[in-house]
Amino acid sequence: MQDNFEKSLELILHHEGGFVDHPEDPGGATNKGITLTTYSGYLGRKATVDELKNIPDDHVKDIYKNNYWDRVKGDDLPAGLDLCLFDWAVNSGFKRPARIFQNIVGVTEDGHIGKKTLEACENILRVGFFKYGTPTTMIEKITEERETFYKGLKHFDTFGKGWLRRNEETKSEAIKLAEEKQIEK
Repeated sequence: MQDNFEKSLELILHHEGGFVDHPEDPGGATNKGITLTTYSGYLGRKATVDELKNIPDDHVKDIYKNNYWDRVKGDDLPAGLDLCLFDWAVNSGFKRPARIFQNIVGVTEDGHIGKKTLEACENILRVGFFKYGTPTTMIEKITEERETFYKGLKHFDTFGKGWLRRNEETKSEAIKLAEEKQIEK
């Protein structure tokens, strides 16, 4: 939902924290969840670790908006689903959560949320009797799929506890956003 980006970004930055360069993290050095590779792509040249450590907030916001929020069509998703898909995209890339969402709404899974995916979601939510007929039930299913995905990763023993905590916290916040929107209606 268009007005949820700022709040969603705040929640994600809470999870991402500051600068980290864990030897077992395949992403390497990160700051505020942004890898050196991602920052280099944003700058259009190879970034230094020092530049990453001092990344300006406006760069952080641009990267999250363009690389993740826009890719999962956050502005077009119902409240709660936007945060749920955005957070997973930040943590694992946008294609996996997009495919899971497409599976839930019954469209071809190509890893790119587009017009057909959004229309299918809207139709399901309007009718409401489908197995995942509310934003909350969709959020719960996405959370379940995300947990299964994490448990299959080779670095689960190292990072799994944090991933699962983040997943549950995201689910709680996403459901809260969805319920707040329902109350407004």
